[in-house]
Amino acid sequence: MFSLGFGPVLFSRVDKHGTRWQFAALPFGGFVKFLGDADAASGKDGETISRLSDAERRRTMHGAPLWARAATVAAGPVFNFILTIAIYFAVIMSLGIATDRPMVGEPNPMPNNTQTLRKGDLILAVNGKATPDLAEFVSTARAVPPSASVDYTVERGGMTETIRGPYPFPAMIGSIALESAAQDAGLTEGDVILSVDGKPVNAFVDLVDIVKQTKDKPLLLKIWRDGAVFDATLVPRMTTTPTSDGSFEERYLIGLGEGLVFVPELYTPGPIETLELSVERTWTLVKTSLSGLGHIISGAISSCNLRGPLGIAKSSSAAASQGWLTFTMMIAALSTAVGLMNLFPIPVLDGGHLVFHAYEAVTGKPPSDMALRALMGAGLFLLLGLMVFALGNDLFC
Repeated sequence: MFSLGFGPVLFSRVDKHGTRWQFAALPFGGFVKFLGDADAASGKDGETISRLSDAERRRTMHGAPLWARAATVAAGPVFNFILTIAIYFAVIMSLGIATDRPMVGEPNPMPNNTQTLRKGDLILAVNGKATPDLAEFVSTARAVPPSASVDYTVERGGMTETIRGPYPFPAMIGSIALESAAQDAGLTEGDVILSVDGKPVNAFVDLVDIVKQTKDKPLLLKIWRDGAVFDATLVPRMTTTPTSDGSFEERYLIGLGEGLVFVPELYTPGPIETLELSVERTWTLVKTSLSGLGHIISGAISSCNLRGPLGIAKSSSAAASQGWLTFTMMIAALSTAVGLMNLFPIPVLDGGHLVFHAYEAVTGKPPSDMALRALMGAGLFLLLGLMVFALGNDLFC
């Protein structure tokens, strides 16, 4: 049996192989019930198994060798991670990644026609400091004091020249966080912030400093978008964000990410490099998720960061409103989260079954039916408690 959801069955059908497929009322994941299982937690149905032949018993979960049972249990979480890797692989192959060269792929529009960089410009230096590669360009650009404009030494059409252009990291919106004040205000990527509470801003770092000082007080932003100027009022919200060292911090944010004055030149990597990048990004997502959970358990960050079905649905809707790429990345994050959760050593979950299999591998025999029933009951109680807690967060945080 394959079930999407738990509890009362809403719809089911049996295919020609005798497998039952069903949709259930409680949308908290799903389960697989094998031949010979007494329940969704894979409890043993001794009466059914006793009536089976040796060949039929081998097809049951309880009659299969230990390695086959362990591989079957691990397959679910593993394929969650494979799905995440596949999503990253498809996105990288379709969109490409930045080259190592600080070359302008596409200049971003700027207010008052101050954009002087052109497509194909290779930036050799910023304010006289050499930028041999994109990483060096970024570090050099960040070190430049905020100003209305800077000097770029570029190679253009085979000639080297120095031009005056916008600050490398202007007060331009490069990304917008889901369910943030910025998203609620209708801001979009590419918008340029001209002033905050009447004070002109030249660089994104100016905006960061203003938000730090303001905390949760309303901010009046003057925004430039495609030649038009309009006002937007945003109230910073307490937000949990990861830091460069892998930890987390809580501070007031309006939900904006910085944007570069140009889109770097992109290229499509080969399949091997793309796969390596996809695995690396998936592993980073795993580490960040585990770190966040650890910080919640230790009390370092708010437990409100643990979301339930309502919160996930709200985040998914917010992601969908930002376009297919953001929504796809949301799917990748959810797939990883489901895979991780299923590997937790909690009876009922796949991780709990793997612990039982490890016990059997060490002792030579599985836990007794009585112990399994007790552990499964405790695991189910813990899992339901966690679901209720997460749902409470959705309603009251």
